[in-house]
Amino acid sequence: MPEPAEVFKTALSLEVHDRVALAQSLLASLEELSEDEAERLWAEEAQRRLEGFRTGRAKAVHAEEVAKKAQRLFR
Repeated sequence: MPEPAEVFKTALSLEVHDRVALAQSLLASLEELSEDEAERLWAEEAQRRLEGFRTGRAKAVHAEEVAKKAQRLFR
């Protein structure tokens, strides 16, 4: 199997309409995930975020601050 970086490099060399078609196909393939696979991926993401917080690469943000920012963005 080719390395992801190699595939990405090749994909970027495609014509715009081919990149759009590829992106649409890739996004559609994510909608076809089984419930177990989606749950596994979310668990991995949660673990990655927790590790980022514990190591200081990510910081906590109060829910009120997040809500205020969301309100500003959706006005």
